[in-house]
Amino acid sequence: MEMINVTIDGIAVEVEKNTTILEAAKKLNINIPTLCFMKGVNEPGSCRVCVVEVEGWRGLHPACVTKVSEGLVVKTSTGTVREARKNILELIMSNHNRECLSCSRNLRCELQTLCNDNGIDRLPYNGKVEKGCIDTSGPIVRDPNKCVLCGRCVSVCSKIQDVGVIDYAYRGAHMTVTTAYEEGLAGHDCINCGQCIKACPVGALSERDDTAKVWKALENQDLHVVVQTAPAVRVALGEEFGYAPGTNVEGKMVTALRRLGFDRVFDTNFSADLTIIEEGNELLDRIKNGGKLPMITSCSPGWIKFCEHNYHDFLENLSTCKSPQQMFGAVAKSYYPIKADVDPKNVFVVSVMPCTAKKYEADREEMQVDGLKDIDAVITTRELARMIRQAGIKFNELEDGKRDSILGAYSGAGTIFGNTGGVMEAALRTVADKLTGKSLDAIDYTAVRGLAGIKEATVSIAGMDIKVAVANGTGNASKLLDRVKSGEAGYHFIEVMGCEGGCINGGGQPIIKDKNTTDEVKAARIKGLYDIDKACVTRKSHENPEIQKLYAEYLGEAGDHLAHKLLHTHYIAR
Repeated sequence: MEMINVTIDGIAVEVEKNTTILEAAKKLNINIPTLCFMKGVNEPGSCRVCVVEVEGWRGLHPACVTKVSEGLVVKTSTGTVREARKNILELIMSNHNRECLSCSRNLRCELQTLCNDNGIDRLPYNGKVEKGCIDTSGPIVRDPNKCVLCGRCVSVCSKIQDVGVIDYAYRGAHMTVTTAYEEGLAGHDCINCGQCIKACPVGALSERDDTAKVWKALENQDLHVVVQTAPAVRVALGEEFGYAPGTNVEGKMVTALRRLGFDRVFDTNFSADLTIIEEGNELLDRIKNGGKLPMITSCSPGWIKFCEHNYHDFLENLSTCKSPQQMFGAVAKSYYPIKADVDPKNVFVVSVMPCTAKKYEADREEMQVDGLKDIDAVITTRELARMIRQAGIKFNELEDGKRDSILGAYSGAGTIFGNTGGVMEAALRTVADKLTGKSLDAIDYTAVRGLAGIKEATVSIAGMDIKVAVANGTGNASKLLDRVKSGEAGYHFIEVMGCEGGCINGGGQPIIKDKNTTDEVKAARIKGLYDIDKACVTRKSHENPEIQKLYAEYLGEAGDHLAHKLLHTHYIAR
């Protein structure tokens, strides 16, 4: 491999050929600021915030796309460079809605940080701030007046998620990022995954704020308000309060939810276990009785909507099981009211999810039973953090609380639903026991773990070879399904998560402060959930005592009439 010698700010370094100045500087722990740059996803070199001086070259050059050459001498912070960056940021700010105090990204905004770091204390330019109407048509709110035209959302939507509902339009001073015909996102093929929100460096994209709806319910004395929290929330919420990524703050979260006023604090991990019972039964039925294969998981609402728009041929392959969020709601308004002696019509179910698409899923017409919606309100991890701060709760000083019973116990299998590969592994743990008639000790299916976009494995159980695959991110799902469609690959069971890494990287999770550490943060959150799994006394969904009690007292057998009515659904070719 050819190596090249360069000097940056007087420090010599040897780097590989084709390395950019930005990458070379990182090797020396020299920080060159960026705005539009996302490695491997969005590298247009357009914002020019990363300009540097190169000895012997005319003008300034963007470090993110300029390759080094032998003997190159670079200066990253000369007076000329600093003044240029300052002017660039002033120009960007002149076209930016600067209502920072009311912005969802206030104090977490990359542009705000860059302006502070570069000494922006006045704005000498007046640009065009009003660029269009705020789109509030769906779970994702788009404010074009805050857009800085970095293109990061455009690239993530098209290159990573393979959706492509937003793009550049017009030219020059009129350029904007918008949808086809400038219609609302809800009227397009948007899957509500929220990955655009996480990619946006400012507040041009955010989730619909449903906290007011939850506060109103909590203050309504006629309502019995219960809450469920998804597996991935507990290993990310702490980041909002200074904890390291992956720290399990479940105990403090439970206490905080009680202090907010919820009547019962339950867990989506419980209904993840419930999902596995129904989904495992469905998979075995399809394998044994010639059902539609491969069966594909249905836990991710972003993935479901993507399939409904783009892969009509695979709608029958989708498991008919509702997601854990919706299963919880259905049980919370049927079984739970009997046990708690409350009127089902007065039960108000709130979900805390790592996912913006869960807001859309909760509003789907088919997600109701006997006229009662499964879920009444969905807030993201970020929204819960805001509610905790609004209530003046000192999160870091809270004691650890415990979940309420009936719908609160969970297994390690239910916990790992938050990771890519987790649904597959949880299902295999139960399916293996069902096929062998034994409680197996070997339950760690490591072949389906990890951050690879597509993972494949063949699992031998009771003399049967079960071929499985896992895809995370809808772009990877497209690649996998295209292979299945062409006959290149065949499986019994496929897991798809709408976001890369799974729910731990959902569109509603805390914004990662340094975008260059995204993979490390995802890995830490994943490790956090596997650590919980290892510590659980019960690590298989079908061994969860509360699940066993639910079936014995109420549902009967998996797949029976009542279970099907409450826990299963159908899909729509869009």
